[in-house]
Formats: sequence, C-alpha cells, structure tokens
Amino acid sequence: MNDAVWVPAVLVADQASKAVIARAMARGESVKLLGDFFRLTYIRNAGAAFGMNLGSPLVHTVLSLAALGLLVWLYRSTPAGQRLVRWALCMVMGGALGNIVDRIRCGEVIDFLDFGVGRLRWPVFNLADSFVTVGVMLLALAAVWPSAGSSQKASPAAPTAGAE
Repeated sequence: MNDAVWVPAVLVADQASKAVIARAMARGESVKLLGDFFRLTYIRNAGAAFGMNLGSPLVHTVLSLAALGLLVWLYRSTPAGQRLVRWALCMVMGGALGNIVDRIRCGEVIDFLDFGVGRLRWPVFNLADSFVTVGVMLLALAAVWPSAGSSQKASPAAPTAGAE
C-alpha cells in the first residue's frame, strides 16, 4: 500500500469530524463526555494550532501552504524504506491540509477536543492538530532512533575471528 494514502485518510477523518460537530452543536456549546476531564466544545479558531496567533488568517494560510510545500518535498525526498518517516510526514500533511481547508472555506478552524480539569485546560483542538502533533513526535523518534520503522534489513554481522 502506498504511504501517501494516509494524507487523504487523515483529511477525510478530520473534515468529517468537524462536519459532525458543526451540525450537532451550537458554537460555544460544551458537552461533558468523561466528566470534566474530556469535553466536546465547539469553537472557531482564527489562530494557529492550540490557539497560538501568528497574525491575520491570511498569514496563517500562507505559512501553512508554504509548510505543506516543504512537507511534500520532504516526503518525495524520503526513501520508501523509511516507512516511519513517510507515515509521519503523511500525518502532518493530512492534518495541515485539514486546517487549510477550514481556513479557505470558513476563514477559521473548527476546534472541539477539550481536555483538562476545572480551570486548568489545554487549548481546544481538533483531529488535524492531533495528527500533526503525533506526526511530529514520530519524526522526532525517527531522528533520535533512525532504524525505527525502517523496512531496510540490517546487514548480518561479520563473523568474529576464530568463530567456526
């Protein structure tokens, strides 16, 4: 199976989840799923991931498109045997595309995953942000442990002197 199939799979999962939230909930509505720890909270975010603000929505979109171009180049430059790196890049590309689609379509991003306890809450995020985060973590793992996820077999160890 081609690794790149992950990009549209991530994009579809992200956009489908956002469509369900936008249809089922009112903006600002919050539904507790695991007590106060995990809630679905429908918000719109004009900033970057986890509510960071880098300027206007146009700046976010242009930076996202430039980053996507770099990711495509990295993917195409990565040997097929480096499966973990390729999967990770596809996760990041799919997540980036999910949020780019929102920015182009709505001018902002739909967020709804809300974790925390009481007033100590992580910024509300979405599946695209999750895929980007997991993809970046996998890229870090591959950088620290280059053989992780590689389908290339290690060469057999050379026999030691005197071994029969």
